[in-house]
Amino acid sequence: MLTTLSIRDVVLIGRLDLSFQTGLCVLTGETGAGKSILLDSLGLALGMRAEARLIRHGADQASVSAAFEIIPDHPVNKILVDHGIAMDGQDDDGGLVLRRVLAKDGRSKAFINDQPVSVQLLKEVGDGLVEIHGQFESQRLLNEATHRQLLDSYGGLASDLEKVRNAHGVWRDAVDVLRKAGADIETAARDRDYLTHALDEITALDPKAGEETELTGKRALMMNAEQLVEAMNAAAADLQGDGGALVRLQGALKKLEGVSAKSEGRLTPTIDALSRAQSEAAEADALLETAAAGLDMDPKSLELAEERLFALRALARKHGVEVDALADLASDLASKVGAIENADARMAELAEAEKDARQAYKIAAEKLSGGRKKAAVKMDKAVTMELKPLKLEKAKFSTSIVDLAEDAWGPDGCDKVAFQVATNPGAPAGPLGKISSGGELARFTLALKAVLAKADTVPTLVFDEVDSGVGGAVAAAVGERLAGLAEDAQVLVVTHSPQVAARGAHHWLVSKSDADPGVLTSVDALTDKGRKEEIARMLAGAKITDEARAAADSLLESAGP
Repeated sequence: MLTTLSIRDVVLIGRLDLSFQTGLCVLTGETGAGKSILLDSLGLALGMRAEARLIRHGADQASVSAAFEIIPDHPVNKILVDHGIAMDGQDDDGGLVLRRVLAKDGRSKAFINDQPVSVQLLKEVGDGLVEIHGQFESQRLLNEATHRQLLDSYGGLASDLEKVRNAHGVWRDAVDVLRKAGADIETAARDRDYLTHALDEITALDPKAGEETELTGKRALMMNAEQLVEAMNAAAADLQGDGGALVRLQGALKKLEGVSAKSEGRLTPTIDALSRAQSEAAEADALLETAAAGLDMDPKSLELAEERLFALRALARKHGVEVDALADLASDLASKVGAIENADARMAELAEAEKDARQAYKIAAEKLSGGRKKAAVKMDKAVTMELKPLKLEKAKFSTSIVDLAEDAWGPDGCDKVAFQVATNPGAPAGPLGKISSGGELARFTLALKAVLAKADTVPTLVFDEVDSGVGGAVAAAVGERLAGLAEDAQVLVVTHSPQVAARGAHHWLVSKSDADPGVLTSVDALTDKGRKEEIARMLAGAKITDEARAAADSLLESAGP
């Protein structure tokens, strides 16, 4: 709710600080005293249109601050969090402060909890905190975009709405998957010839992991085969030829073994060493023979190895991969070709999933639509009941629920909801904005508000001369409904009706007095005695009579505490 309103240099107001309470707050005063200035000032803090004419004559700028107390789960809190507005700058009582500063050139600056924000954000937050009735440009109920939400809240359809939103999300995801798969398949189909050719090319070469390393080594070996053979033949001659190592080792061993028995064991280690040397040399000779036998000296083999190695490397460069990655590339290409070949089955599967999701959404939306239609019938009757006491008995209120085209279906369902009114019998129903009289419109929205009081989240309602053009029983009915609204929300009303003023839980008198320089508007909270005098003035006019005071007593008494 609105807790304080601080105004500096707005039109006839120099410096004014007002504190507000819960319940019905009444502002009265003579015509021209400046009541509209208070609403203009509040509107300025809420992000409404700013004009340089609002700055008091002689002042450099105007400023207005409006402080609010809001519950933790109020929708405004989410807006603040989404925009990174720090909450630690609030007052000690947990309030939220909106501030606007207007310069002479018509430009203005907006602040929320002393953090600079855009005027658009200030207005978005302000719209969630205060709703003003009686000024066409600022009435939220004239905006059809709010009607569906209000009807859903009135009908208690939050659970059904959540199911529709969830179903819509699933459906849109299915549509996106289907669309993406179709695009992928279409792209792949265009590249089918290339993919098939590339796959056949790689498959024909049949690359193996590690093959490049193996071929590189084999090629190097064959390129050095002649030098290797020459070295191995020379080594073989040194081992096996006349006077070769094997013959010489065998001769040495034979000579020592012949005299070993006479050496009393002194030659045994030497003989053992020569035996090992002879064995190792014989093994080396055998290994050399094996190596020579396995050496490929065929020039054609080298040519074939080089051709395959170069072919593998060329194919890898063509596809921008390493040689060892060609096998994986072939697998990937095979998957893409397979996907193209199985495209019809895949698309049919995804299309069926999208169809099921759409049907689930449609069922949930139809249930929500049915709930809305039931709630609309109930609400139309309730609003109609409120119109007669407000001297709007000829008007007819109706809630229009129209099916949307499928391309307009959304997370809130398949309905377009609009509140409509026919002001005269037989006249076609039209938007609320067709009501030409501001006072009549204010009373009409009062009737709506009386019905929607518990369904709306805006904590503060302002009615500007909702009693315009009525009196007696109708004014009393207006006051009664305003008091009823004040049980669920804070209500501020600017009124000329004593019947409405008598219903106020709090009463302020707006007056104008001469000052230096010019004229200034002041606002004073009235005591019980002051209230009686002000209501008597509203009844009697300029000269307050005892009869008027008695009538004021009667009104206050009948209005109750």
